[in-house]
Amino acid sequence: SLVRLGEPDNAGSGEPPATPAGLGAGGDRVCFNLGRELYFYPGCCRRGSQRSIDLNKPIDKRIYKGTQPTCHDFNQFTAATETISLLVGFSAGQVQYLDLIKKGTSKLFNEERLIDKTKVTYLKWLPESESLFLASHASGHLYLYNVGHPCASAPPQYSLLKQGEGFAVYAAKSKAPRNPLAKWAVGEGPLNEFAFSPDGRHLACVSQDGCLRVFHFDSMLLRGLMKSYFGGLLCVCWSPDGRYVVTGGEDDLVTVWSFTEGRVVARGHGHKSWVNAVAFDPYTTRAEEVAAAAGGDGDRSGEEEEEEPEAASTGPAGGAALSPLPKAASVTYRFGSAGQDTQFCLWDLTEDVLTPHPPLARTRTLPGTPGTTPPATSSSRGGEPGPGALPRSLSRSNSLPHPAGGGKAGLDPAKVLGTALCPRIHEVPLLEPLVCKKIAQERLTVLLFLEDCIVTACQEGLICTWARPGKAFTDETEAQTGEGSWPRSPSKSVVEGISSQPGNSPSGTVV
Repeated sequence: SLVRLGEPDNAGSGEPPATPAGLGAGGDRVCFNLGRELYFYPGCCRRGSQRSIDLNKPIDKRIYKGTQPTCHDFNQFTAATETISLLVGFSAGQVQYLDLIKKGTSKLFNEERLIDKTKVTYLKWLPESESLFLASHASGHLYLYNVGHPCASAPPQYSLLKQGEGFAVYAAKSKAPRNPLAKWAVGEGPLNEFAFSPDGRHLACVSQDGCLRVFHFDSMLLRGLMKSYFGGLLCVCWSPDGRYVVTGGEDDLVTVWSFTEGRVVARGHGHKSWVNAVAFDPYTTRAEEVAAAAGGDGDRSGEEEEEEPEAASTGPAGGAALSPLPKAASVTYRFGSAGQDTQFCLWDLTEDVLTPHPPLARTRTLPGTPGTTPPATSSSRGGEPGPGALPRSLSRSNSLPHPAGGGKAGLDPAKVLGTALCPRIHEVPLLEPLVCKKIAQERLTVLLFLEDCIVTACQEGLICTWARPGKAFTDETEAQTGEGSWPRSPSKSVVEGISSQPGNSPSGTVV
């Protein structure tokens, strides 16, 4: 996990802030776990930084007994020089709340494992929240916590709030405020990862049952569903404008799903094993141009969504009826993926892929599933163009029909394959990576895109920062003028910026 606190006090020197005296200074903070150990270091992911992290000077180091860290997340909203809040999940099911600066601030949730006894698979603070966070478990459950509330001294009792195909939401019964506030049961098997949309309104979850489910978080309504080609889905991310969701998993593919259209728009084949991490590059994705061309009714649509989230006249995004993408050749989304095959891949989503084409083959459909309802030519909001109304199954009952014999998730892989939920390989465009390069000896587990570098980490504890092409300053004149940017030729630029040996990167940092 990484948090940015503004420019470090000694940014001009190219050195990380001093520790531990400089703990409250600007700059980056990095947290990583290896086995039973949890480390905190000042980061050096800044322009002009040429120094590696001093491994002899951690901000903090913790060693746990009886359990080990599995995931963690900084609160990006509250992070400042006087407070840095961190959540840590553990293999035995507990969640710890820490503050790197306020040393006395520490709380442990699910300490007696009365809420859930399985491994915490992922943690995330709610967007722009000081106290609310979500924790997913290998049980397939997702819990909402408030750091200001204690946990109950007995196993929590729940009442059903909302139920749909493959999910159920429960509220905790308690006379006094207690954690958890709510419980989501999502799919079958472990819930591997989840991500909030850029506007914070929607939650995308990927599970071991191979399903991507997208919910409107406040109303707890299912807004989209996709099935992997086979196997579980392990990672998920949103495009910077919230229009696309990319997943990766045990089918060795990256899958691009359109949130506004409710369909798979492309798959990418380049990995030779499971895909562990996917991330959009917001600094080369031309999201601003796309958003500006989409029209200015987003705020008004959001207000209507809050008033009536189930209205059939809203778009598939849960009310924000977005205009079609501008038909301009310059529209490009870039994202990366990292896998257990130790390879890092870069992909481009361009206009020729995103523009709907005639189907490559006739596809089967399940009655009432997303994609079976023809898109409407206009919405009911004054004739404004929109991507079409929600499929009836989602807009009315918020559930999808069970195929015969379907279980809790309601998706029989043999019957779903070839439908709109899971097109066959030849039925959607197949992307090839711009670059696919082996950058580690062990499986890759982390991928972060920052303004000046790309951060990767692998299972053996090797963390690397790769300089972006044109961002590694080689002389004083270039550093002063700020010349150099990400070249438009992606293949060439990536080869220049990434070598097979991490230490050879112009500003490579190896931990």
